Amino acid sequence: MSESLKDNVSKQIIAAMKAKDKVRLNALRYLKKLFIENETSKKPVSEMDIVISYAKKMKDSMGMYPEGSEQRIELEKEVAVLSEFLPKQLTTEEVQTMIDELKASLENPNMGSLMGALSSKTKGRFDGKKLSQMVSASLK
Repeated sequence: MSESLKDNVSKQIIAAMKAKDKVRLNALRYLKKLFIENETSKKPVSEMDIVISYAKKMKDSMGMYPEGSEQRIELEKEVAVLSEFLPKQLTTEEVQTMIDELKASLENPNMGSLMGALSSKTKGRFDGKKLSQMVSASLK
């Protein structure tokens, strides 16, 4: 049986403590905190969804800081730590192929039907804004 993400994160925390890697340790501890909060919440979500949303928040936060600033560098390091737990990212070409195949299979393709079908396939593996722009461009 494969270990859960939470178990893996717990092992990584121990390794980060031994290596005295503070940035990695802080990112992993916060991620574990999110897992524990999720277990006690009324509407728990999958562990992967937690990692995806946390990584997205960190990436969004990076835009608030100027390039090369200390805070931005810290966030970039945290995102690098989180990326180890994220699913493999899709390339623009792979997503375009998915859009074209789906568009061909639908009788009357529109933005809503394409985005609805693609969102679940690409969640956490491709940027939603970029996906929306690509779908919009393919319908023109």
